[in-house]
Amino acid sequence: MAAVAELAGVSIVRGEATLLDKVDWRVEESERWVIIGPNGAGKTTLLQILAAQLHPSSGIAEILGEVLGAVDVFELRPRIGVASAALADRIPRSERVADVVVSAAYAVMGRWRESYEQADFERAVELMDQLRVGHLAYRTFGTLSEGERKRVQIARALMTDPELLLLDEPAAGLDLAGREGLVSTLSELCGDPYAPATVLVTHHVEEIPTGITHTLLLKKGSVLAAGPIEEVLTAERLSETFDIALDVTRTNGRWSARARA
Repeated sequence: MAAVAELAGVSIVRGEATLLDKVDWRVEESERWVIIGPNGAGKTTLLQILAAQLHPSSGIAEILGEVLGAVDVFELRPRIGVASAALADRIPRSERVADVVVSAAYAVMGRWRESYEQADFERAVELMDQLRVGHLAYRTFGTLSEGERKRVQIARALMTDPELLLLDEPAAGLDLAGREGLVSTLSELCGDPYAPATVLVTHHVEEIPTGITHTLLLKKGSVLAAGPIEEVLTAERLSETFDIALDVTRTNGRWSARARA
């Protein structure tokens, strides 16, 4: 099976701080991964490498068959869909939702004078409907709720039909109803055999959609465990990851973790 991402001995060092420490990891095209770890574990840093936004200080990172440092990242990045808080901050608040989505075809933030094909508009409409934001097409991004913005970002991330989809804490900042609605939508996406390989970052196991197949546990920049979710997401390993005794349960495909009494 083909790998969409393969890291070998990847480290990121900034001054005296080691953000990632000799990470070995492989993501195959049919897999759906979740990265879990405490604050400062290196989760977002790892996602930035997968997004071709950061080069390793040492080691080799191969993304979609291309080695970072030996490829034009501006040609590689359109093949990767990204939804993150940092990206959302760059979206003009006055931009119409439909334009936020369709402008991903040119990898720009904010429409200017680009010319789009009818097929681009049709795909944008299809994705907005899939993410349940089609009715918001003519609203401006700044008027949306946090949950609506998250859905619009994911629709934008899928616009170029990426080979790799990266979601950085997609449920962060949502209330209970917003979180559950988004997790339901992501579960549909993860269960779609035609969806791209997906890597999702979260702090909370309750935010893991059904359809996620693999888990990587990250602690202090190092991989604690990686593999099929049923084997990795255990009470013992999650307790070690967060330095607290935890009980982990799974009900109807959804996970939860609580401090052990």
